[in-house]
Amino acid sequence: MNKDKPVILVVDDVPQNIKLLEAYLIPQGYESIKAVNGEEALAKLRNTRIDLVLLDVMMPDIDGFEVTRRIREDDKTRLLPIILVTALSEITDRVKGIEAGCDDFISKPVDKTELLARVKSLLKVKAYNDLMLNYREELEAEVLRRTEELQQAHDKIKNASLDTIFRLSVASEYRDKDTGTHIRRMSHYCQAIARRLGLGEKTVEAILYAAPLHDLGKIGIPDRILSKPEKLVPVEIEIMKQHTVIGAKILAGSEADFIKLGAIIALNHHERWDGSGYPNGLSGNMIPIEGRIAAVADVFDALTSKRPYKEPFTLEKSLVIIKRWRESYFDPDAVDAFFDIQEEILSIEAKYSEDDSRSFDIPELQVLLQEYKHKELGERPSSVGAVSADIG
Repeated sequence: MNKDKPVILVVDDVPQNIKLLEAYLIPQGYESIKAVNGEEALAKLRNTRIDLVLLDVMMPDIDGFEVTRRIREDDKTRLLPIILVTALSEITDRVKGIEAGCDDFISKPVDKTELLARVKSLLKVKAYNDLMLNYREELEAEVLRRTEELQQAHDKIKNASLDTIFRLSVASEYRDKDTGTHIRRMSHYCQAIARRLGLGEKTVEAILYAAPLHDLGKIGIPDRILSKPEKLVPVEIEIMKQHTVIGAKILAGSEADFIKLGAIIALNHHERWDGSGYPNGLSGNMIPIEGRIAAVADVFDALTSKRPYKEPFTLEKSLVIIKRWRESYFDPDAVDAFFDIQEEILSIEAKYSEDDSRSFDIPELQVLLQEYKHKELGERPSSVGAVSADIG
């Protein structure tokens, strides 16, 4: 098939009529495809490039009106020019053809001059429609390409923003002898728990960006308290607790959603499910869900990390503490979600671990997470109470 020649589908159940139309068309540079009934015509339209249809009306089985309707119902052919070739002369027949969707009529016997004029005119319309369709497709492709470029640029900005947040958050932790891996682990734990709890993806992403700011208020805590190797005395504990309020004040007043959320997490990540936390003694669902999520993630990572006042706990002991504090210190749903996402916990731990600051390895984590997922634990460890006031 010559791509440069317009292709005309000639449909008629009388072979002599087809030959006559071809005798008019082919010398004018048109290419002809034949069909002797409606079904054959529809089949060739599905499998062949056609530019115009010359369609007999009076055919057995499926007449020209029905073929026209089916052509118009198909998105691929709905704009294809159709000329009904008919011996019918009644106005009602022509109205029926128009209602079915034809573009023009030619009466039998066919006049060559009229046929070629109508064909030429409708092929110009077809060329214009094709041009507009191609333009629209090219425009849509360009819009898609530009959209992808914008999305990539947006992703780069988001990644750069997250990296900046992590690096600036390290400033608050640096005096606490932390390298920043705690911040990364904790924020990704929060993201994973939030997703497991079924929070919307927009909220999940906001938590990832906001969680690193949870301990920003430590920048206002004196070094003598922040880096003290011994257990804090009650007065020092009260000063340490102020890091939640300081962090919230630093982050207050921002128009950025994740900064607003960071303020909420900073203020509430030490609130406890039973109301025994600080700074406001909130309990249960009065604590914002983001604060409840951060509490589990922060304590788990703090337990298993080295601090000035303690060596890292073993993973087994840490999991015992998390499990035993379900429904007392922690939102039970957040704890359940934490134990449900062991594969993500593994991945985050592996990605952001430091060999000299962790007390367990990946196989141990995998085994113990599975073991403690639904295990009923025994008595509360005697050292748990001593640890609770200092973790943060």
